[in-house]
Amino acid sequence: MPGLGLDMPEGSEADTGYQVLARKYRPQCFEDLIGQEPMVRTLTNAFATGRVAHAFMLTGVRGVGKTTTARLLARALNYESDSVDGPSITLNPPGVHCAAIAASRHVDVMEMDAASHTGIGDIREILDSVRYAPVSARYKIYIIDEVHMLSTSAFNALLKTLEEPPPHAKFIFATTEIRKVPVTVLSRCQRFDLARIGKEQLISHLQGICEKEGASVAQDGLALISRAAEGSVRDALSILDQALVQEEGKSEVTAEDVRTMLGLADRTRVLDLFALTARGEASACCTELHSQFEAGADPLIVLRDLLDHCHQCTRANVLGEGATLEEYGDSAAQVRALGSELSLGQLARLWQMLLKALEEARLSPDPLSATEMALIRICAAAGLPGPEDAAKLLREGPQNVADTAPASSVPPTTGTSSATPSHAPTGHHGTSATALQTHLEITEVPAAEDAPLASLQNLEDLVALLNAKREMHLCAMVRRCVRLVSFRPGAIVFAPEPDAPADLTPRLTQFLREATGQTWLISLDGNAKGAPTLLEQKKQSEAQLRAEVAQSTQMQQILSTFPGAKIVNVRMPKGDNR
Repeated sequence: MPGLGLDMPEGSEADTGYQVLARKYRPQCFEDLIGQEPMVRTLTNAFATGRVAHAFMLTGVRGVGKTTTARLLARALNYESDSVDGPSITLNPPGVHCAAIAASRHVDVMEMDAASHTGIGDIREILDSVRYAPVSARYKIYIIDEVHMLSTSAFNALLKTLEEPPPHAKFIFATTEIRKVPVTVLSRCQRFDLARIGKEQLISHLQGICEKEGASVAQDGLALISRAAEGSVRDALSILDQALVQEEGKSEVTAEDVRTMLGLADRTRVLDLFALTARGEASACCTELHSQFEAGADPLIVLRDLLDHCHQCTRANVLGEGATLEEYGDSAAQVRALGSELSLGQLARLWQMLLKALEEARLSPDPLSATEMALIRICAAAGLPGPEDAAKLLREGPQNVADTAPASSVPPTTGTSSATPSHAPTGHHGTSATALQTHLEITEVPAAEDAPLASLQNLEDLVALLNAKREMHLCAMVRRCVRLVSFRPGAIVFAPEPDAPADLTPRLTQFLREATGQTWLISLDGNAKGAPTLLEQKKQSEAQLRAEVAQSTQMQQILSTFPGAKIVNVRMPKGDNR
């Protein structure tokens, strides 16, 4: 049919110049898709049984084939040949409409990029045209890429048509951000999650393309490309395109060529850097980092490699000989040795600190400096005891801490202990300002028992009982809302705060009856002012203590040395009741 562009030869625009590999080797049929077998199998069964959905949602990371799959699906829905006149998953030989759909020139297949057409006006154009029958094809198909970029009003306008589309219309959506698509839209679509391509499968695919191009890339080089692509076929082909330029004058593109092109450090050297970092050798660590940077390594990629080594060492620690480390080759023994040398607690700490380092380096104007500072920080932390050692110190008691803990480290604390440094400056009460010793105190919480009536003598006793009985919400309400007027065993009178809950009195009465076995008389006195609440008293006490510390000579010297510094909190040693 003239005028529809169906007779234009495919690729005519690209014949005038070089076509990049990502376009040249774009899949032309479902059999060419790699790594998406579950989706192809589902579509094959759907076409065979006639259960074809009216809307499809394709999601996945960049470069896994969402747009390509959308065009293949449009071709399959509108497939028509001399022997086939119906939807078909088999696209060989190409049908009447295939060439125009593949080149985005078919009048009945409309593609829209939602990133640049986000408004309701663009969707209204689709909704106005969807009522009309297709011109030449079987279905009128709408492909909307990056659909998550549509505005809320645009999504709302699309909902009714998605729910009850005309029989001649099909919708195909593609997105990298599936969480941003409203569930009301998702529920009206058949969803396919396109998977990342596995490393071995991607290497095999790249090897096949190299053979078709008459090029040679070392297997290690293809592995580096596959790793850098992170499961994206398009990214892998773009990197391969760049790598093949390196072949000029050579018989083969080596792994070193690819590594230099990508700004990658030698993984063996990064593994050595990881070992130096884990052992706390800061000087050697900085020297090695700068040496790798001068050789062309990107600090961000070095940090990612360090994270990868940390992960593999952890796997070696957990799985032992069951950990697969083939990619390390001769360095696998070093990874296993590091995995057995470091405890799980140390490896977990390394992982968390490296993650934080990667985030800092990304945001820093100088990634090298940020990486170096992060590695120095990790080296400093290497001297601290691991969580296992800290737990052992807690079990053995504080008398053994000085003998077992490293001189430069302070063991971390757990939820059942408190680490209270005795470095408060000397104030009016003679607190030592030079005591740097850390006290580990283990506090045993007594089992909650029914409290006798006479044991509750004041509001503080009541709060302690509420804590012991795990009545945390009621305890917080008492501390924040109760202005005590009088307290005696069996009777409490208080003035409530304006925001006190209405059920505070009955809840407190019920609690005390169950806890003491006797009925308490709890009454409100709205006319009395009452004492400050326990929370107010605590804040007043803390403010007074901070004021005392701030007036000390030592603290005045500290504050003058560090302009802008301020006292945030003061923690006293055990036994000091202030």
